[in-house]
Amino acid sequence: MKRHILLHPDPRLKKLCEPVAEISSEIGKLAEDMLETMYDAPGIGLAAPQVGVLKRVLVMDCVKEAGAAPRPMVMVNPSVLWSSEDTSVYDEGCLSIPEHYAEVRRPAEVRVSWTGLDGKLQEEQFSGLWATCVQHEIDHLDGKLFVDYLGPLKRQMITRKMQKLKRELARGG
Repeated sequence: MKRHILLHPDPRLKKLCEPVAEISSEIGKLAEDMLETMYDAPGIGLAAPQVGVLKRVLVMDCVKEAGAAPRPMVMVNPSVLWSSEDTSVYDEGCLSIPEHYAEVRRPAEVRVSWTGLDGKLQEEQFSGLWATCVQHEIDHLDGKLFVDYLGPLKRQMITRKMQKLKRELARGG
């Protein structure tokens, strides 16, 4: 089932998410819904707080090549074990901040551990777009948005535009 994506500024997007105590059918359903919502948007990553669930769950699929098989990933309680000193800059966007992009500098490579829906601990090293995406989504679980990396003027400008968009949507615009 497709879920509603919260738009910035929403206080739930700034909250620290709770770890998932056990992999349940509810978490499985949440992940399934999140993947459907992400693909429909369309996006390459989505964190549970973006659909109003304050749990440490994220989904991502950074396969963008035409004809390539999708690689949907579900991460429960993800954490960064290692970050490279080398950094990369990517023009990031966010499904909770539609049509706004800004360059964000992050570690170029990260090693992440997480629990899969099968309850098994997993670990993988990511680089390129995958590294950017997983860090962006883990930030969501910590109540941080990509605009928090920007200078105050650019952040305020985007926030004002989002407040205006939310008013228009509330009026049925």
